[in-house]
Amino acid sequence: MTPADALRHADRPVSAYVYSRAALRSAAARVRAALPPGATLLYAVKANGHPDVVATLAAATDGLEVASGGELALAIAAGATRIAFGGPAKTDQELHDGVRAGALIHVESILELRRLDAIAARLGLRATAALRVNRAVAGPDGSHRMTGTPTPFGIDEAALDEAFAVPLRAVDLRGFHLHAVSNSLDATAYAAFVAGAITWSAATAAAHGLDLRYVNVGGGLGVSYTDPSTIDLNVLRERLAAVPVPPGVDLVFEPGRLLAADAGWYAAEVVDLKRTHGRWFAVLRGGTHHFRLPAAWGYSHPFTVMPMDGDEVWPWPFDRPSVEGVSVDAVGELCTPRDVLARDVPVSRVRVGDVLVFARTGAYGWDISHHDFLRHPHPQLIVV
Repeated sequence: MTPADALRHADRPVSAYVYSRAALRSAAARVRAALPPGATLLYAVKANGHPDVVATLAAATDGLEVASGGELALAIAAGATRIAFGGPAKTDQELHDGVRAGALIHVESILELRRLDAIAARLGLRATAALRVNRAVAGPDGSHRMTGTPTPFGIDEAALDEAFAVPLRAVDLRGFHLHAVSNSLDATAYAAFVAGAITWSAATAAAHGLDLRYVNVGGGLGVSYTDPSTIDLNVLRERLAAVPVPPGVDLVFEPGRLLAADAGWYAAEVVDLKRTHGRWFAVLRGGTHHFRLPAAWGYSHPFTVMPMDGDEVWPWPFDRPSVEGVSVDAVGELCTPRDVLARDVPVSRVRVGDVLVFARTGAYGWDISHHDFLRHPHPQLIVV
């Protein structure tokens, strides 16, 4: 069944996400082909934690990156062969569970390093870990910067002497986690960041007597939400091919958005068409409580109109409302004027009962949205 077929058979009024396993596998293959030979590809579960998405990408990549105990449980259930565990506020229970699961822990602070060592020693196990570092320099441009600026993520580069001075009984430090950016579209700058991360890691490990075996450059491989462009994987492959990786070092990438975004579609049925103060509104059975990103980032998300016909679509004895050749705002069912998915979008025709389909919503769509505001029903989650 295709995603379009799934939407035509969805419950009415249509409010649904559709995820494609084939599209997930295809994205993983494209990204892997752009990475240096021997590099490790992990999927960042935070982008989309649907169990079927997680299981599909666990099989199509080398493993999963998680950032909470809940995501750790998903990764274990998916049978991930490798798990990396990050996040700035790990509880004692999460560290305990991460060590028991054999996850490599991305240590976010000196206190966390001390706690991890004590917990692993109490368990009689040896934890594997890497220090997440907020370097003094920023990464490539993107939607969010994690390093080179004050953030709650990682250990300040200036505090590394203190981190390496912590006496460890039960932690095997293997290297560094250097995630620096979210949603970068600049392949050349991203490759330069990777090269710089490797050089910095080798020099820093040597300065502190660390046997460097692990350099994780994080994710940040981006997509545009206002046009079809993505980070250029052909350019990335060419640039990364020239980046030397020291022998014995596991170079790790952990994208989420680029693996999942194009494997998902959000669809919402038009339940009303109205014109107020000279502006047309397509009012949806859905909105930002299902797909928060446009409101959070302040952009207009493109959509296509899926025409829907039949007595179940329009059972009424009066004319079906329709507009042609106008621009509409696609708005949701919430009692707030900020419940807007798209503004001023030209449509050739749209009718009440048609479905608006928002592509590139497989990542950071349902997972980051405020699901229960106003307590409307959740959308269907359909996997094909």
